[in-house]
Amino acid sequence: MSHGTRWMHYLKQLSSANVPAALIEKGQNRVIDASLTLIRERAKLKGELLRSLGGVKASTSLLGVPLGHNSSFLQGPAFAPPRIREAIWCGSTNSTTEEGKELNDPRVLTDVGDVPIQEIRDCGVDDDRLMNIISDSVKLVMEEDPLRPLVLGGDHSISFPVVRAVSEKLGGPLDILHLDAHPDIYDAFEGNKYSHASSFARIMEGGYARRLLQVGIRSITREGREQGKRFGVEQYEMCTFSRDRQILENLKLGEGVKGVYISVDVDCLDPAFAPGVSHIEPGGLSFRDVLNILHNLQADVVAADVVEFNPQRDTVDGMTAMVAAKLVRELTAKISK
Repeated sequence: MSHGTRWMHYLKQLSSANVPAALIEKGQNRVIDASLTLIRERAKLKGELLRSLGGVKASTSLLGVPLGHNSSFLQGPAFAPPRIREAIWCGSTNSTTEEGKELNDPRVLTDVGDVPIQEIRDCGVDDDRLMNIISDSVKLVMEEDPLRPLVLGGDHSISFPVVRAVSEKLGGPLDILHLDAHPDIYDAFEGNKYSHASSFARIMEGGYARRLLQVGIRSITREGREQGKRFGVEQYEMCTFSRDRQILENLKLGEGVKGVYISVDVDCLDPAFAPGVSHIEPGGLSFRDVLNILHNLQADVVAADVVEFNPQRDTVDGMTAMVAAKLVRELTAKISK
C-alpha cells in the first residue's frame, strides 16, 4: 500500500472519530492552491520570456505528472518524469532534433515542472479531484501563449484529464493519434473508471475527440474491439502493420477540429527497443517506425504526452529513458514552430 493510500485510510478513521471534514478539506485546498500557484507562476515566467523574445507561434513546455497508482500491474511510471528529463539533457547526445530544432533554445522547449501528485494524494485528495487538478494544471500552461504542453507521465490514466483540458481550453474536440500496444478503452478496468486501461473510454465519452487513431495495437480483448466499434475508433493492429504502413506514414489529421493531440505509450515499441515498461508485449513497432509516423504526420499538434515508461524495469544503462527522451525531443519538434 502506498503512503498516499495509507493516509486516505487514516483520514477515514479521523472522520469516524468526529474530526471535522471542513478542517481536512480546508487543509487540502491550501495544498492544491499552492501546487497550482507554482505551476501558474512558472508558466507565466516562461510565457513572458517567449513573448519578449518574439517570433514564436508555438513553444513546447514540459509538464510532469508523476502518477502511477492507476496502473493495473506495476506503479513504476510514477518515477519517470525526472528520469526522462535527465536523459533529454544527457551528455551522450546533443540537443538537436532530427529535423534540426535546437532544444536548448527556450523558444523551442521550456519546462514548468511537475504536478506534485504524491504530495496532493498524501493529503487524502481522491481521484475525482486529482483529475481536476491535472486538468487545471494543463490549462494554466495553455493560458500562457505561446506555450503548448508536452506531458511526461506517469501511467496512461493521465491522458484523460490532459486531453479534457486541451479540448475545453481550445473550445472543441481534437483528433488524437494514440500509439500503444493496448487500446486502453475498457469501460472501467477492474472497477476503476480512472484506470490506465480506461483513459480513452473517458475521452470518447466526454466528446473530446472527433477521431481517435490507435496504432501499434497487439494486446486487445473482445471488449477492446467492441468499445472501439462503439466509439468509432480507427484501430490499427500490428498483425496488419505491413499492409497499413503506407497509410500510417502519410497521415493528415486535424482539419475542421481544434488541433491534434499525440499520446505515446512507450510500450507501443517492441520491447527490444524499450524494455523499461510495465507491460512487455513482443511484436511491436520499431523506433524508426514511430519516427516515420511522427515526422510524416501533417497536423497542427497542440499538445502531447509520453507515458508508461517504468524506470524500475529499465536496463542498467537507462536505455528506455533515452528512448522516452528521444520521443519527447521529436514530439517537441512537431509542436514548436
